[in-house]
Amino acid sequence: MLILLSNDDGIHAAGLLALKQALEPHAEVYVVAPEQEKSGTGHGITTHKPLRPKKVALADGSTGWSVNGTPADCVKLGIGALLPKAPDLVFSGINRGANLGTDVLYSGTVSAAIEGVINGIPSMAISVTEYENPDFRYAAGFAAKIAKTLLPGDGAAPECTLININVPSEPPQGVKVTRLSSRRYFNVFQQRTDPRGGIYYWMVGEPQDSAPQNSPADADLDAEAIKNKYISVTPLHFDLTAYHLIPRLTGLLRRLPD
Repeated sequence: MLILLSNDDGIHAAGLLALKQALEPHAEVYVVAPEQEKSGTGHGITTHKPLRPKKVALADGSTGWSVNGTPADCVKLGIGALLPKAPDLVFSGINRGANLGTDVLYSGTVSAAIEGVINGIPSMAISVTEYENPDFRYAAGFAAKIAKTLLPGDGAAPECTLININVPSEPPQGVKVTRLSSRRYFNVFQQRTDPRGGIYYWMVGEPQDSAPQNSPADADLDAEAIKNKYISVTPLHFDLTAYHLIPRLTGLLRRLPD
């Protein structure tokens, strides 16, 4: 099995190395990651300047490709140019900090995995919930186990679907298959003053999680699973079509005046 590994914390991130070392006993692993941290970049790609991949040494003495672009760039470039053949699996992480609820829309980690499924390759994103002093051992161990279940043809990851995984930084209580919560932030902007008296804003914010609108508030939400120290495993797809509104919208458009 050949795995393409990327992230959004940068080529020298400890979580990337932990994931690489966990996967290597089970697969041939190629690392293609941003040259610097690209957290919160979403699915942005680079179109107005060239991408310049460089071979760099990782902390364990192995090598990987460092790219002056986004996580999505890295996966796109890895599949299209740098790897000897298309990978069997794309794995993104291990991210420092959770990717829960609607935060997946901002996440470079999740976007790297989305780029994999756009190219028809089973893909996973994995994060630990602790940001300050993360322990990657539990996430790395779980990644090694689940990687073997997400192979082409086994039906675990249908077309256009990726698996988003969040893992506590302490011994998990178990594993739950979950759905996205709705995550909103309050007190998002902190106003500060620079040395010359100019006002600027620093984005911070306190997350508040809830069930999505018109959805029952039950315990299968990803944020709820993490709160109770479970590993959260959420299938995601990038088809944003609101299928339930198509008949209604069709009817409304038919009534438009000529």
